[in-house]
Amino acid sequence: MDTITQFCPAKINLFLAITGRRDDGFHELVSVVAPLAWGDTLEVDPAADGKFTLDCDDPAVPRGEDNLILQAARAFATASGWRGGARFTLTKRVPMGAGLGGGSSDAVGALRALNELAGAPLEREALAALAARVGSDCPLFLYDGPVVMRGRGERIDPLSDAGVARLRDRSLLVFKPAFGIGTVWSYQQLAASAPGSYLPSADAEERLAIWQADASASAEALGFNSLERPAFAKFVALPVMLAKLQREHGLNARMSGSGSACFAWLSPEADAEAIRSTIRAGWGDTAMVQMTTVRTKSAANPH
Repeated sequence: MDTITQFCPAKINLFLAITGRRDDGFHELVSVVAPLAWGDTLEVDPAADGKFTLDCDDPAVPRGEDNLILQAARAFATASGWRGGARFTLTKRVPMGAGLGGGSSDAVGALRALNELAGAPLEREALAALAARVGSDCPLFLYDGPVVMRGRGERIDPLSDAGVARLRDRSLLVFKPAFGIGTVWSYQQLAASAPGSYLPSADAEERLAIWQADASASAEALGFNSLERPAFAKFVALPVMLAKLQREHGLNARMSGSGSACFAWLSPEADAEAIRSTIRAGWGDTAMVQMTTVRTKSAANPH
């Protein structure tokens, strides 16, 4: 079989409300998540020796047993009974510790490719359940468009058509400082300041319902992220930059997920190069600045 190539998109959290902590230690959330037109590329070749191996152009990416691609591959083999192997070659573009879901997206790319290599032994529901076991935000990457994520991330519904229309064809700037933020650390800090740090589920659902029902509401109007509070308290470079972008360029930028990446919607009149210069002047030349758009294909049916 020829090489299978998977595009593994980054994602942004347009809305992220952490509503409480479960008895199993996971957190409950309500989030609007959108995959981007920018991401990693995963090439998968069958391996006659029945082993799973990983190569990557980014030396910082771990290649051992803790890599989500290899974890997903082992989980797929166990769930499907497939005894084949695969060589994974990852072209990494989405930085680690960014809150952009790069590792989870790569893992789902591996699941999709292996299911194809194995002759599709897992149907849609089984693949989604397997993705949820690999990682809390993995299931959303089985969809090609914006979704509403609930529970600990395993409950997925497509965003309304009206909501998707507000995101379509809009320019989006994603930017990140040289440092990353650990997801586990972010949730631990949030839990340490509970219960006041959580947004009640009813309030989160009300905010989302109002936004979806208001055809005049902009994409920016949905912006909220419970994890900004702990991140901004420790990593002051983030709120300082967002305030600067608001003051100098009128941008209402937000942090995505657990950070440290942030994003801002750009109007057609926005001077993207001037904004890029502002970010680089504050965070240095090592800052990542990426122009992209949201993938707005219907998310009604996962792959």
